[in-house]
Amino acid sequence: NDSAMALHNDFGAQGEELAVDFLRRKGYIILDRNWHSGHKEIDIVARHEDTIIFVEVKARANVFYGNPQDAVTPRKMHLLVLAADAYLRYNAIDLEVRFDIITITGTLEKPYIKHYESAFRPGVGI
Repeated sequence: NDSAMALHNDFGAQGEELAVDFLRRKGYIILDRNWHSGHKEIDIVARHEDTIIFVEVKARANVFYGNPQDAVTPRKMHLLVLAADAYLRYNAIDLEVRFDIITITGTLEKPYIKHYESAFRPGVGI
């Protein structure tokens, strides 16, 4: 069903917008969005005080079952860590690093946003 797929993609894109707004309201500075390093991509790169935060956004129109972290597979985490490393080198950044996950469920009219800070650490669970 093409329209269901389009709706899913739209929810994903809108979810990222919601995540960016959410982070800005919390005082984060958005440095980059959809940053690519080869096949690896980082949804959002933000800065909060002296920490660079790499954020994976998971938007689902239905409810998550289990932990939202389960939606970010060990392989995905590994790729995110590699991409983060490339980002830090490319931009010559030497700050604390954190990996967060933001989940968005519900509807665009009534989204439910949850922010998992330090959702995973490089080398742990990879």
